[in-house]
Amino acid sequence: MNENPIQPSLAQRSLSKVPEITLIFWIIKIAATTLGETGGDALSMSMNLGYLVSTAIFAVVFLIAVSAQVSARRFNPVLYWVTIVATTTVGTTLADFADRSLGIGYAGGTSILLLLLMLSLAIWYRTMGTVSVDSVKSPKAEMFYWVTIMFSQTLGTALGDWTADTAGLGYLGGMMVFGALLATLVAAYYWTRMSRTMLFWAAFILTRPLGAVVGDFLDKPLQAGGLAMSRFGASAALMTLMVACILLVPQRAAARNH
Repeated sequence: MNENPIQPSLAQRSLSKVPEITLIFWIIKIAATTLGETGGDALSMSMNLGYLVSTAIFAVVFLIAVSAQVSARRFNPVLYWVTIVATTTVGTTLADFADRSLGIGYAGGTSILLLLLMLSLAIWYRTMGTVSVDSVKSPKAEMFYWVTIMFSQTLGTALGDWTADTAGLGYLGGMMVFGALLATLVAAYYWTRMSRTMLFWAAFILTRPLGAVVGDFLDKPLQAGGLAMSRFGASAALMTLMVACILLVPQRAAARNH
């Protein structure tokens, strides 16, 4: 009996609810992480709700979004990116609450969150045998995926703030540092045989502090080195960019390539 060799790939793709990793994925991801910074600051600072209340609000949104994403039967790009934005906003206010309100500091917050991220990846790998995005095809794998992303988004805020403030590089300096690191990962992807899974997670993690410093650069006061844009205006512009990319550039679910 002859079988169509294309069918397994299509069947595998239909089970995945995370997008294929393409250039548009990274463009939307950077916009989403920047939106997380401006959106989180808009609620906690501009609306004066504080870090704790803002974290509680965004945490509820995050839990609802993740529940919907895990319960969905197929890949939905709008739902996926809403969930990503939910992780970036709650990550922003949670990191700010830990760093500033609890007095842990940027270095302390970065260290703790890096440890939690590494533990999440280690437990995921030990349980599932892989941390590849291509393997996120079951509720258990999805939960590991979103917990890991949550830690990476929160870490990114603390790391971005530490680089710009404590390390004294400023927002432009932070953008140059993280931009250079991401460029190094791109070079490694094209010109080395380094693990694609490792390169993906390294890039995914680094886009968050890049978004954090870009977001701060957009909305912080001129005297602090920012552009003093309205947090609501910057958030609206970033959201518009994301929506345009999602609607105009088709995305499909990830599929195993091996």
